[in-house]
Order: sequence, then structure tokens, then C-alpha cells
Amino acid sequence: MVYFLFWLLSLLYCARPGSAWVASNLLMTGPKAYLKYARSVQMGVQTGVVECKHQFSWDRWNCPDSATLPKGLRRATRETSFVHAISAAGVMHTLARNCSLGDLDSCGCDVSRNGKIGGPGWLWGGCSANVDFGEKISKQYVDSQETGQDPRAAVNLHNNAAGRLAVKATMRRVCRCHGMSQSCSVKTCWTQLPDFRDVGNYLKTKHSQAQKLNIDRKHMRAGNSAVSQGAIVDALDSIARTELIYLEESPDYCRRNVSMGLPGTEGRECVAHKEAATQWERRSCRRLCHDCGLRVEERRAEVLSSCNCKFHWCCTVDCDDCKRVVVKHACVRRDGADSLGSRRRSRDSK
Repeated sequence: MVYFLFWLLSLLYCARPGSAWVASNLLMTGPKAYLKYARSVQMGVQTGVVECKHQFSWDRWNCPDSATLPKGLRRATRETSFVHAISAAGVMHTLARNCSLGDLDSCGCDVSRNGKIGGPGWLWGGCSANVDFGEKISKQYVDSQETGQDPRAAVNLHNNAAGRLAVKATMRRVCRCHGMSQSCSVKTCWTQLPDFRDVGNYLKTKHSQAQKLNIDRKHMRAGNSAVSQGAIVDALDSIARTELIYLEESPDYCRRNVSMGLPGTEGRECVAHKEAATQWERRSCRRLCHDCGLRVEERRAEVLSSCNCKFHWCCTVDCDDCKRVVVKHACVRRDGADSLGSRRRSRDSK
């Protein structure tokens, strides 16, 4: 189902006239189970894509559009594990939020624990985020098409679940004091969804710690589906449900690969000088350019912006047009070198 969702999202992004109508028509003629929450699911997938691009904006693999299409999701690499996890998390987060806000007729706040003692000096109350509902719908949409019994399907389902667990792991508890003069003799508390950025940060750490799934190949080649399934289950048993897993090593993201939909790092912007830059940003020129055999080129451009604005009563603002020079840095090919930095041999050399 994750392939269907990303394909649907690509239709909505497409610039061709009527493409949004095509996507809407598809939903209206599809199974009734998809109609009720289709808009929230679309928003959830989009949230996941945006967060993926943010988290990897200064990495060699920067969550390109090709990575969210079916062809890009066929490989079970460390990066696709993140795509599956963040998409499942995005759908769960959006459904839980819309549910608690009253945007959906069939659900509302989670009040199942209200009135019960939650801990010393506090009770459950208020409007808790309905994460169980969000998790349920995310499973129905994102997991439903992973029907295969092969290792890739098992890995995808594991990473989907890890994404949903990331939402739960980053939930917050919010409390309000009650009592005379706000003495806080009693508190009521409820759970609140995290900012989705917190979920993205959590999963980015899990991505860096992702584990390769080692399956007994002898059992996989036995030709017995029960034995093969047992080998997959045995391999998964040793890995915590919260961890991301993968099957294949990542390709070389430095180099452009048209067949795999990889753009490479040539032409990518990096950070050479920037105030308040993170350590990861400050090392981006080395990571994207130098370590990929490219050099850093400084590019200057004049941009026009409003300045010296004055407010006049009532009610106009007059501004001057000011030019300023913007300095950017990009990865470019070294003179006489290919995209990997190796010198091209002359035609006469053997």
C-alpha cells in the first residue's frame, strides 16, 4: 500500500492539468474502505515526504522524488527503511491529530483512562491524542498490500511498525493544576502528539543505527515456504521492534545513476559559511563534494529585495528596491575529472 500512497501523491504533485481530478476520481471509484480517510492519508504521506527531505537535506542521499516512487522502493536499503517508517508515522500522526481535533466523524479524543489515577498526585483527564485510532488506520492503509512472504515484505512491515512506534515514543504528557489558588493539590494530565519534527529526528537516529537483517540463506533456498518463513521470523526475533532494518547495502550516492533514479551530488549546494550552522551542515561541503571527488565552487548572485520601508498613515508602505549579493557554494566536477574525481585517460593511453 505504501507504493499506492506515494504513487497517488505523485499524481497530486504533478503539474499536468486535471491530475488532481484523476487522483480524486481514483479514490471515489476505489474500495469504500479508502474513501473515509483518504484525505488524511494523503496529508500524512505528504508530511512524511516533507520530513524525509528535511532530515536528509545535507546528506548524499537527500530523499529525492525518485525514492518515494515504486521503482525507488523496490530496494530494501537503509534509506528505504526510513521512507517506509516515516510514511507510516506520517499517516498515523495525521489521523490521530485529525481525530482529536474532531475533523473525523467516527472518532474523537481518547478518554478511555479519564478519571483513573495515573501516578502520585495526578489523574488522567482532558483530551488525549487518539494514537490507537491513528495506528489502526495506518496499518490498514500502509500495511495492507505487503502480502508477500519474502524477506523484503517482512522488512517493510517491520519498518512500518517501527515508524508508528516512533510516534508513541515521542508522545508528551501535558498536565493542568487544580486546587485552591492553583495550589496544584491535584493535577489532571493527558497525552499530546509530538511535533512531527521530533518523530523525524527520532527516526533519523534510528536510520544511522539501522541493522542489516541476516537470514539463513540455506533455509531460504530450501524451496519450502514454511521453512523460508521460519528463517525470516528467526532473523527478526533478534531485532527490537523499534529498530530500522534493511537487506541490501546502499549504492554509491555520490554518482549519478539514471537507472536507479539517483541524481548524485554534482550540482548540490553545500554550506561553507553560515551563522548558527549545525556541525552536520558545516561538514556538508566535505561530505557532498570533496569526499565524492568534486570541488566546491563559490557562486555569487545579485538578488533584489525590499528595504528602507516606511509606513504612511493610512495605510500604505513605501519601500526601496535594494540589491544584495548572495553567496552560495555548490559541488562541481574537477577540471579534467569525471564525477568520481578520477582523471580521464587520454585517448592515446592504453
